[in-house]
Amino acid sequence: MNTTFSQGLKAGSSIAIGYFPVALTFGLLAKTTGLSMIEATAMSLIVYAGASQYMALSLIATGVAPWLVVMNTFIVNIRHFLMTASLSEKVEPAPKWMKAIYAFGITDESFSVLSTQKGKITTAFAFGVASIAYGSWVFFTAVGHVIGANLPQFLQNAMSVALYAMFIGLLVPSMKGNRKVVLLAAIGAAIHCVLYYGNLLSTGWSILVATLGSAIFVEIIYVKNNQTVEHWTVQKEADN
Repeated sequence: MNTTFSQGLKAGSSIAIGYFPVALTFGLLAKTTGLSMIEATAMSLIVYAGASQYMALSLIATGVAPWLVVMNTFIVNIRHFLMTASLSEKVEPAPKWMKAIYAFGITDESFSVLSTQKGKITTAFAFGVASIAYGSWVFFTAVGHVIGANLPQFLQNAMSVALYAMFIGLLVPSMKGNRKVVLLAAIGAAIHCVLYYGNLLSTGWSILVATLGSAIFVEIIYVKNNQTVEHWTVQKEADN
């Protein structure tokens, strides 16, 4: 059983390597979006959520109100409640304040590493995994910002396009072979287009409503579909 902080650092080293290009790109894009070194690094220190930070950059670039940026980030990260609740059953008992600290360091990647460990894991091990992942994300964000600050101005301006390319790069792999993700993306995009281009809501509000609306709508469809399948299965067994 993995128990020590150093073993956690070793297990999380692959996450740190994987964060290198993503955090570096975030720092670079943060610079071209207009964030200072302190602002970009503080976002990684406080928010520490890759996809949400990229989304926040696009919202900041369009002048969305800060509280709407926070709300959208919260909704995107709401899955973390489920991940940390699941891990609480796998990590050995510890004071609540201690669990709260390492729970902050749980991301999709660290969750994968911790949840796949055999048997119970100690708080020290969880801290090790979370620490190296968190440290690398913050460090490479700062490095990316420094690189962005030294790029020629025309390249800094061109990097705004890379922000949208990054979102496409995150979305497309998830869509492959997963109809639910495709449906979520399509419905969310449709709702956003209607609300935004129809001048019904601002950018921040339209994204917020589109995210919640598509999630609720798709879940209703899948629940009804599963109920229909179960009904026909029961009916078929009764007929036989």
